[in-house]
Amino acid sequence: MNILSLFPAIPVLMMLGLWLSRNLRQIHAVMVTGASLLLGLAIALVFVYLGLRADGQTAEMLLTDSHVWYAPLNIHYAVGVDGISVAMLLLSAVIVFTGTFASWKMADGAKEFFMWFCLLSTGVFGFFISVDLFTMFMFYEVALIPMYLLIGVWGTGRKEYSAMKLTLMLMGGSALILIGILGIYYGAGATTMNITEIAALHNIPAEMQRIWFPIVFIGFGVLGALFPFHTWSPDGHASAPTAVSMLHAGVLMKLGGYGCFRIAMYLLPEAAQELSWIFIILTTISVVYGAFSACVQTDLKYINAYSSVSHCGLVLFAILMINTTAATGAVLQMLSHGLMTALFFALIGMIYGRTHTRDIRELSGLMKVMPFLSVCYVIAGLANLGLPGLSGFVAEMTIFNGAFMVQDTFHRVATIIACTSIVITAVYILRLIGKILYGTCTNPEHLKLTDATWDERLAVSVLIIAIAGLGLSPLWMSDMISDSIIPLISHILN
Repeated sequence: MNILSLFPAIPVLMMLGLWLSRNLRQIHAVMVTGASLLLGLAIALVFVYLGLRADGQTAEMLLTDSHVWYAPLNIHYAVGVDGISVAMLLLSAVIVFTGTFASWKMADGAKEFFMWFCLLSTGVFGFFISVDLFTMFMFYEVALIPMYLLIGVWGTGRKEYSAMKLTLMLMGGSALILIGILGIYYGAGATTMNITEIAALHNIPAEMQRIWFPIVFIGFGVLGALFPFHTWSPDGHASAPTAVSMLHAGVLMKLGGYGCFRIAMYLLPEAAQELSWIFIILTTISVVYGAFSACVQTDLKYINAYSSVSHCGLVLFAILMINTTAATGAVLQMLSHGLMTALFFALIGMIYGRTHTRDIRELSGLMKVMPFLSVCYVIAGLANLGLPGLSGFVAEMTIFNGAFMVQDTFHRVATIIACTSIVITAVYILRLIGKILYGTCTNPEHLKLTDATWDERLAVSVLIIAIAGLGLSPLWMSDMISDSIIPLISHILN
């Protein structure tokens, strides 16, 4: 079996193990074993990939494998990875691992919850290894479907409303993606569904590209919280269980940015250059609007959800600049935001589990009561506002540097407007930290609360190490990413 096929296969085996489990101890054993295998496999893949590149392998996709699924439509189970895919697989494995420990105390319906969680993971891993359009779309759907039950059954607040809203909007985006994929397939002469082969043909007429590009970009952009299709995101995040919020915001939303770049822009390059200005306007609105919206929220999850709208907007904003520096920054931002938002949602879940409130007006002085969780929250906040030495700074500086390299007034004005989100982010993060962590604890019941347990400490420590590691030593990751982005950008521009 190809090493890449192990990524979707392991969660499937985990589902089988969960089905056979008879108690919570066995459920935890299956999840820890599977999540550890996935993390170890992702780390090993990084070394294998870098080794192959060092040996002189220059193919766009490495570790490729292909098997015919449905010959009449040339559908293949085709897999392969480049530096972008490897980075996303590593991120996904980290989030699945930490999400497992963040859900350690779940008792009601734990078996069913983790089975749906594993199915969601299967879709995510399968999506990032696929190089066949239909296979990629199939895994995309597998990743979306479990969200309805994970939120609707195990969520909080208006969980049924949020789950239905999320499902309807994302399925609407899926319909657009399917239409666009069929348009690309037939526009390319109905010879293959392999992404690299379609790109090499470069024969989709420009007038057809103008039709399919907005459809595909919006289809994936819905999942990437593109304005004005972002409204499902805050409600979905606010109602989702902790681990689901971590995987959803940390990884699932990255499918949107990845699809916009890998399919919409790479396969429809002429339309991408011609129509990118429309989406630059929308993504600039996403960046600033999301930051301003976070400022006026009083619910911890809503603050982080709107912050995600802003930061995911930066991903789409950067890839639309169509240069190597900005696109490298976009992938670094996907990594950075995935880690930061997973850490935020994990900490919010841990705080909520103790205080039973997410309203910042009812929280104060938590640093004295739960110092470990509070210090971790400060680190997450500083990473979010772009403190040097943490992952957020590396990603945002690369994005804004690359965006400002585009030498025309429109792009530079859009970049300057997007840069204002840095200031706005600092405002709501520092206000939030000051309000809930410092000062006097006004609720006497909160004085009785305990700090993090071992499983919680493990989950947040792994995320913090990853955030600091990417911030302090980003070059190996950015080099791996940029080496894969250079041919993609060259193809789009030529």
